[in-house]
Amino acid sequence: MTIRMPAGKHLAVCLSPDFDAQSVWMGTFRSQSQSLMSRGEFGAEVGTPRLLEVFRRFDIRTTWCVPTHTMQTFPRALAAVVEDGHEVAAHGVFHEYIPALDAIEELRLLELQVKQHEAILGARPRGYRSPALDVTDNTLGFLTELGFDWDSSLMGRDFEPYRPRMVVAYDLENGNRFGDPSGVLEFPVSWVLDDFPELENFKGSPLIQSNATVLARWIDSFDFAYERCGGGLMTWTLHPQTIGRSHNLLMLERFLEHVASHDGVWFPTLSEVYDAWDEA
Repeated sequence: MTIRMPAGKHLAVCLSPDFDAQSVWMGTFRSQSQSLMSRGEFGAEVGTPRLLEVFRRFDIRTTWCVPTHTMQTFPRALAAVVEDGHEVAAHGVFHEYIPALDAIEELRLLELQVKQHEAILGARPRGYRSPALDVTDNTLGFLTELGFDWDSSLMGRDFEPYRPRMVVAYDLENGNRFGDPSGVLEFPVSWVLDDFPELENFKGSPLIQSNATVLARWIDSFDFAYERCGGGLMTWTLHPQTIGRSHNLLMLERFLEHVASHDGVWFPTLSEVYDAWDEA
């Protein structure tokens, strides 16, 4: 199993924005605070144009995971993403918290987002990322039934795609039992390669990390993959309302300058990686 890299390429780096805008605050955080709504608006009106400009400057194509609520609330920002040639993947309807849903409601919302995605963009999404990076026992099966190619929500690997197996029986004394490999290909993510939990501020939260600390962690992760995991894949999760803030954007630019200084780095969309995946 391997990624068929383009000639001269050594490592795939996927910078994959989650364009949540206001939906993350309404869905996962269950709030309609006007202050939080303004943070989502910043992501659409300021963060997204800034991020698109950086991607143009570094000649990077990306996969944007976008709730259909964002598509309908900020259509001009969505159009700018599409016009720049980026892929748009599914990311919920309103950034709903998936583990809180029963199977019927989870499937209904998955079907709704596919329908809305088709109506707005004229094509079905090929990939899915769960809001809040969490799934249920049913999620991967539903994605397979609905014809998705890939998921990017789980953390069972770091630098390689894989077919995830769900735990189907939990046993503290005799070990857990896995089900069959999923019909969707997994592009793993990681909280430490995600800007939101590291760089967002929740009313002075002491959990926020310094940019120097985050930048060093990102560089160390890239250096490890580049030196030891050739032929692999790294997936970053970025949020326009977070990485688009001035100090964070400067950090991203410093990181990209480091990455771009290495030969053989490929910046594909996640569906391009799927098309290059060889399971033989």
